[in-house]
Amino acid sequence: MIDATFLLTVFTTLIVILDPIALAPLFIPLTAGMSSARRRQVAIRACLTAAGILTVFALIGDGLLRLTGISLPAFRVAGGVLLFLTALDMLFERRTQRRESKVDEKTHEADHSDHDDPSVFPLGIPLIAGPGAIASMILLISQGGGDWAAFLVVEGVMLGVMFLCFLSLLAAGAVERLLGRTGTLVVTRLLGMLLAALAIQFIIDGIKGSGLLG
Repeated sequence: MIDATFLLTVFTTLIVILDPIALAPLFIPLTAGMSSARRRQVAIRACLTAAGILTVFALIGDGLLRLTGISLPAFRVAGGVLLFLTALDMLFERRTQRRESKVDEKTHEADHSDHDDPSVFPLGIPLIAGPGAIASMILLISQGGGDWAAFLVVEGVMLGVMFLCFLSLLAAGAVERLLGRTGTLVVTRLLGMLLAALAIQFIIDGIKGSGLLG
C-alpha cells in the first residue's frame, strides 16, 4: 500500500524538477509573435511530448537498467548525484542561465523560419522532460517498490504536475509580471535547497541498498 510519505516525496520531487513556475518566463521568447491560439497549441504539444517521454521511461526504465547490468542502488546514487547537481545549478542560478541560453538559441533560429515549432524542442525536451525528470521517474518508482501501484501513483502525480506546467505556460505573461525577476529567483533557490536534501536522501538510500554500510 502506498503511504502518504511516499506520495509527498513523489509530489515534492516532481514539482521541483519540472518547476512549472520557471517555465513561464522561458515560454514567452519561444512563442514571440504567435497568436494566443497557437501559443495554446504549442503548450499542449510540449506538455504531451514531455508526459509521453516520462511515461515511457517510467515503464521501461527498470528493464533498461537490468539489460545494461546497472543495479538499482547504483542508479539511485547516480540519480541522486544528478539531482544534487541540478539543485546546485538552481541555487547558483546556473540552471536558469542554461535554460535561457537554450531559449535564446532557439529564438535566434526561429527568426529564420516562420514555421518553427518549439513544442518538442526545446520545450518538451529538455526544458520539461530533462535528464533530471527522467531519472526521477525511475528512482521514484523503484523507491515505491517497483510495482504497478507505485507506477500509478508516480504517473498520476506526474500528470498532475504536468497539468500545472501547462497552466503555467498559458499564464506565462501574468506569472512573469506577478513574480518579476527577483521573485522567480527566490522561488527557484528555495526549491533548489529542497531538491538538494531529496538528492542526498536518494544517495543515502542507494548506499544502504548496495550493502556497503552493512
